[in-house]
Amino acid sequence: MTENVVLCDYAHARAGDKGNILSVAIFAYDPAHYAWLAAELTVERVASCLAHRQIGRVRRYELPNLGGFNFVVENALEGGVNASPGIDRHGKSLSYLLLDLRLPAPA
Repeated sequence: MTENVVLCDYAHARAGDKGNILSVAIFAYDPAHYAWLAAELTVERVASCLAHRQIGRVRRYELPNLGGFNFVVENALEGGVNASPGIDRHGKSLSYLLLDLRLPAPA
């Protein structure tokens, strides 16, 4: 049986917005975990984590020199800062939601 770990034990995140588009960058604490993150932190896994927000397309940009990834998520912010009735209009808390992902432990 494969042990699962919490992403926040291996990476940190930074989130921002542009209109109704969320950008979340995830960076490995240890460069040795970059390949593991590349294999486990997929577009599909991020989309599934945020699916409750009825998001659009998710794109992943690899940042190997920085040991991280930038995920760009369309339609994630309930219309954006000026239109959203939500408390977190910029989507900052969504980075913490991603950091709570359970992933198979690195080898």
